[in-house]
Amino acid sequence: MQMSRFVDLSHDFYDGMPGFRMKNEDGSFTQFTARIRPFMTHLQSLPKYQGKATFEITELAYQSSVGTYLDSPYHRYPGRRDISELSLEDVILPGLAVDVRGWGEFEPVGLEVMPGDVDLKGRAVLFNFGWDSLWGEDNYYAYPFISEELIDYLIAEGVKLVGVDTVNIDSTRDPYRPAHTRFLQKDILVVENLTGLDQLHGREFRFYAVPLKAKKVAAIPVRAFAELL
Repeated sequence: MQMSRFVDLSHDFYDGMPGFRMKNEDGSFTQFTARIRPFMTHLQSLPKYQGKATFEITELAYQSSVGTYLDSPYHRYPGRRDISELSLEDVILPGLAVDVRGWGEFEPVGLEVMPGDVDLKGRAVLFNFGWDSLWGEDNYYAYPFISEELIDYLIAEGVKLVGVDTVNIDSTRDPYRPAHTRFLQKDILVVENLTGLDQLHGREFRFYAVPLKAKKVAAIPVRAFAELL
């Protein structure tokens, strides 16, 4: 029996990692990141086990839009489904990778990138801009994005999830945030900060973005991966 091959599509999650940047009214930026440190070290735990065993308990603190993460409808709309209310069928889906490498900073991508012979209904559609190669650099925050006509097309075709290898599926220059606004209104989930999508071109795969079952959480980092079929 041939074993399935799994492709990791997630960035490492680490202390001080780069995250979303939110522009403030005065022109400054709030930088999202993660803080990871021991809550209890091996040495501190030693007397609790009479010197016979040691354990580390790690403490994590982070904003939801850090690392490779999943947005629920609650991220955009109060009262809509939060992360805990998503089913496994919502986050384990047949996938399609779309090659959109070659677009430049703040450049919208239109309908011309979509294959015309693929049924998109019920799929996770993942856009590979190649922007993961800039992870950790300032240029990572100046990225291409999907256009409003492409957003409308994906909704009309019945996709279930849209993912990108950029920090945001929307242009930060548009305060309306059309992709988040329209996708999440239609219960179409969003995954951002993917990586390694070039390994999926021309391949059939199942996409996984399974989160913790976290209540009253709008978005959350996930271990996104693909199972090649």
